[in-house]
Amino acid sequence: MRAISRFTVKIGVICLVFVFAQCKNNQENSVEQKSPTQEEQGVMEKTVFGTTPEGEQVEQFILKNEHGMEVKIITYGGRITSLKVPDKAGNFEDVVLGFDDLELYLEENPFFGALIGRYGNRIAQGKFSLDGEEYTLARNNGENHLHGGEKGFDKVVWSVKESAKPNTLVLSYISEHMEEGYPGRLETFVTYTLNEDNSLDVVYEATTDRKTIVNLTQHAYFNLSGDFSETILDHVIRINADEIVPVNENLIPTGKFMSVNDTPFDFTDPKTIGSRIDAAHEQLEIADGYDHTWVLNGQDNKMTFAAVAWHPESGRKMEVFTTEPGMQFYTGNFLDGTLPLQYGEGTYEKRSGFCFETQHYPDSPNQESFPSVVLEAGETYSSKTSFRFSVEE
Repeated sequence: MRAISRFTVKIGVICLVFVFAQCKNNQENSVEQKSPTQEEQGVMEKTVFGTTPEGEQVEQFILKNEHGMEVKIITYGGRITSLKVPDKAGNFEDVVLGFDDLELYLEENPFFGALIGRYGNRIAQGKFSLDGEEYTLARNNGENHLHGGEKGFDKVVWSVKESAKPNTLVLSYISEHMEEGYPGRLETFVTYTLNEDNSLDVVYEATTDRKTIVNLTQHAYFNLSGDFSETILDHVIRINADEIVPVNENLIPTGKFMSVNDTPFDFTDPKTIGSRIDAAHEQLEIADGYDHTWVLNGQDNKMTFAAVAWHPESGRKMEVFTTEPGMQFYTGNFLDGTLPLQYGEGTYEKRSGFCFETQHYPDSPNQESFPSVVLEAGETYSSKTSFRFSVEE
């Protein structure tokens, strides 16, 4: 009996070891099969968005966080095509104007969701000088140069770089010496990161092999209502700025700052966009609304509160923090109903979206009193902006 018992025990142990090993192996195989990659989890999905006329493939990346917030970015122009955030009832809706078709981005459009460079905003007469040498740029906005020229950063296909960080997309583009008239070979990196606190960070970096100018920004049009058939006039705005950069009839800075006190440009306390947008004021008449740079308070090259927008009905709120000295607040004055809505029937009408473009001031290369936009060889251009979304009853 003892011999049989020992034998039985040995067999039992062997069986248990085999079963344990088999279970462990099955478990590991199960984990291997069921443990998805970052893409499979939906943290970052990649799809083909289309092909340019030159045959370049355009990809779309979808970043998602654990709370359901989602942002879509395409490599053509580094454009944000969709940004879904919740309202006070927990409903997720898109809050940026855009298209679902590459062809519409290839056609003329008002820089929907695009990365802007080498120089965001206007440069007077399309000219500037560095060390006594004058450079001539394209005049693509009347007599002025706007947003990088005929083929700025909004119209190129960006390369994608690997990142170890979750929910992070790194785009890069090399602008060769004298591209669009700008000196220096500029290598640019833009990093989009969707965080778990429902903020979207945009980090810009650039280096050059010779002296040049740089002013990068993001040109998303926001409508926090989630209904693009509605205007943004009911949005409540606060901007952390006591002055703006006034402009002449060609939207070029006069070279002086203007106090917002007792003017329709005073958003130091919350006010709706529509409350004074049609007021009798020379600056509003020139731009047919708001299309000006606010001189942000507390500039120190560190992350500073710039502005907040709140849509009372939906409860959606967006706060903007930046290292930049200024922010262009634009109210979609030139949208004219010719571009189709991304969802459903209809078109993007005047003032159906607004922009918070963090940047240096317009025409800075020609304005000695403005903060410098010069980048020397061997230096690194660095800038960061964060769009933080939340809900307020």
